[in-house]
Amino acid sequence: MKFKDFTLDPFQEDAIKAIENNYSVVVSAPTGSGKTLIADFIIEKHRNDDKRIIYTAPIKALSNQKYKDFSHEYGEDKVGLMTGDVVINPHAKILIMTTEIYRNMVVSQDEDIKNIAYVIFDEIHYINDIERGYVWEESIIYSLETVRFLCLSATIPNAEEFASWIQAIKKHPVKVVLSTNRNVPLEHQFYDYELGVTNLKAVKEAVEMPEYRKVMRKRGNHLFRTPEPSHVDLIKELNPDKLPCLFFSFSRKDCQEKALELARRNLFPRNPKLVEYANKRLADAPADVNKLRSTIILKETLVQGIAFHHAGVLPVLKEIVEDLFGQGLIKVLYATETFAVGINMPAKTVCFNSLRKYDGYNFRYLNTKEYFQIAGRAGRRGIDKVGYAISMIHRPTFNYEEIRRITSKDIEPIKSQFKLSVNTVLNLIEQKTPKEIEYILRLSFFSYQKFGKNYANVPTTVLLARYESILRRLRKYHFVENEKLTEKGHFASKIFADEITTGEIFATEVAEELDEYQILLTIGALAYEPREMNKFKQLFRNESLKKLKNILSQSEILTKEKKFLELDTLTTLLNPIYNGRSFFEVLQLTNLLEGDLIRIYTQILDRLGQIRKASTNSRLLNKIENCEGILERALEGIYLIG
Repeated sequence: MKFKDFTLDPFQEDAIKAIENNYSVVVSAPTGSGKTLIADFIIEKHRNDDKRIIYTAPIKALSNQKYKDFSHEYGEDKVGLMTGDVVINPHAKILIMTTEIYRNMVVSQDEDIKNIAYVIFDEIHYINDIERGYVWEESIIYSLETVRFLCLSATIPNAEEFASWIQAIKKHPVKVVLSTNRNVPLEHQFYDYELGVTNLKAVKEAVEMPEYRKVMRKRGNHLFRTPEPSHVDLIKELNPDKLPCLFFSFSRKDCQEKALELARRNLFPRNPKLVEYANKRLADAPADVNKLRSTIILKETLVQGIAFHHAGVLPVLKEIVEDLFGQGLIKVLYATETFAVGINMPAKTVCFNSLRKYDGYNFRYLNTKEYFQIAGRAGRRGIDKVGYAISMIHRPTFNYEEIRRITSKDIEPIKSQFKLSVNTVLNLIEQKTPKEIEYILRLSFFSYQKFGKNYANVPTTVLLARYESILRRLRKYHFVENEKLTEKGHFASKIFADEITTGEIFATEVAEELDEYQILLTIGALAYEPREMNKFKQLFRNESLKKLKNILSQSEILTKEKKFLELDTLTTLLNPIYNGRSFFEVLQLTNLLEGDLIRIYTQILDRLGQIRKASTNSRLLNKIENCEGILERALEGIYLIG
């Protein structure tokens, strides 16, 4: 069978036959095997009817890439994009969005979520994510009965269980399509400071030799610490025949530092055309972009075909790197793990700076899914006969059994991370009867994994415990009265984070007392995620801030909100732009990377947009529009806003 001049693999044929029968399909196939071609078939199938296709992705970078790809393939008039802060052509035939946006729309029964043929969930294994996994689960539960799903992932060890759950709750056939065959075989290797590129057994034998059993040992009168492996030495050992290389580090700062260190070793011939290309792309950007440290470093490294890519750099710099990498002009790219999520840019070799990462709580080994997500980028179809995944080993933390387990096979099943949000409870109360609510809560993947198809076996007390807990809070603060949403409750049902706090401010007279600057500070404090390493050189404590704190202290709910402890911090980020200063002037007041500052501003924009949709108060809406204008001016020229 052929499609778009491609001879289809058996797994692609199986998936397409199921789609022809209007089934949902769960596809588990290695990275680079052509899963996206199945999504293309769905779009082609419905090209001339009135049905819409939704394509969801776990991160904005992947959504943006798919928007570009599909716009090129099908025409910009046929494709739309929604990522919270960016909205382009929202009524398009093919609508690409982050999974959170789709979840929010189906939970609130948005008018735009109608007449959909298929929802494509790229990287469906994100349902495993402890913080965000419930989003994918709720997206499936609350989708209309007529909707079909295409769920894509590199590996889902329990794909049959997952598909059975969808079939049980949505009452239509779900086909599982599995492929374990990589088009380019993957070879797992390891790099030791003494042995060089080797296999895991050789490292184990070296570590178990008596002289290596201690991290610290004496050499003469000096303590000798086992050295860490050098990324430069590893790159030297790869030689041109194993390039290009994607070198993954879990630290943004480390990516930049390693790129610069490698460039200053002058291992590669210089190619000034790469910097010329970057300068040409930056010609229309604000002049201050060229003064940023990240831009200066990138130009120094690019001349040798070395680059870095992470969420902390400006979008235009990431696009430059992606374009050059796609043209085969980058030899070594240092990147964080987000580069491995869906972005279709494989290399011959993938290197891991470490198999351990900090997950926000502690340092831990990667799980098998994380490892294979990244390692799977090794090997270019039609170019390489084999791809290489090379992990750097630091002997003092070497754990043979754990590393062997991680790198042997992806064995991590997807597990439910279902948790009710305030927003979900509000929408359930508004749309469903108590009996229907109990039934819906029985539909979770969590319930299915515990009790299978026997929904009746889920103990009601267990099932409703969190629901009742949230409901008590909503009653206490008058978001729900007489089992119906109050005006404040209706407002909060359209808010998707900090629902109670946001409702208590913007659906009450509190909002009347706030000016635009105070609104920006309030929403900024709710959106901001404090980090111990974040530094702020100047705070702008003034009468407006003092008045805001006084207003918030008058409310029983708002005075308890711990996020408002960050109001002083947010003055550094918001006072300057409120007073007409530039994005780049704000960067001088903090150690935040430019991408992080963009993220804070766009998250505030996203929340302002939610308030705009939820409110009918014309005075408030005028203030919200002014706030959006302030942020949009600050981001002008450096970030696309629809």
